[in-house]
Amino acid sequence: MSTSTMSRLVPTVSRLAATRVAVTRPSLAPRLCRWNSASKRTFSSRSPLYVKKYTEDHEWIELDAEGKIGTIGITEYASKALGDVVYVELPELGLDVTKGDTIGAVESVKSASDIMTPVSGTVKDHNKVLEEKPGTINKSPEGDGWLAKIEVSDASELDSLMSKEDYDAFEKE
Repeated sequence: MSTSTMSRLVPTVSRLAATRVAVTRPSLAPRLCRWNSASKRTFSSRSPLYVKKYTEDHEWIELDAEGKIGTIGITEYASKALGDVVYVELPELGLDVTKGDTIGAVESVKSASDIMTPVSGTVKDHNKVLEEKPGTINKSPEGDGWLAKIEVSDASELDSLMSKEDYDAFEKE
């Protein structure tokens, strides 16, 4: 390879290496892109079916990528209003519920509050961590402090729930 060819390749290779390092840095990669089944890069970490909705009772539901299983929990606002959570009553696995049914309860040093399901379906899982560490709700109410996972039977019920923006406006009223 001639010296002139080599001098033209070095800057190109350096640019490619710098780009690869920036995109594959572990802390940024999940936020920057993901690879879909066709190995094409997209700039979304969520499926187009991803939905997170809120109720006026300060519960949230987040659908999985397939739009079939919803994770239910209480909002950060509700967590702060309750204070230190000391006990969580989790729903029974396999329980068939209708929108608005009580599926559990959260007790704190200040008060207790029933948890209602924002949609109809069947309870498929509950957060066993909360049995031993109910304070997880205070630390991460819209993350690790989730309460239950429900197989949604009527996704159209989500239409009556609030978006994040609508919920934030509601919370400030």
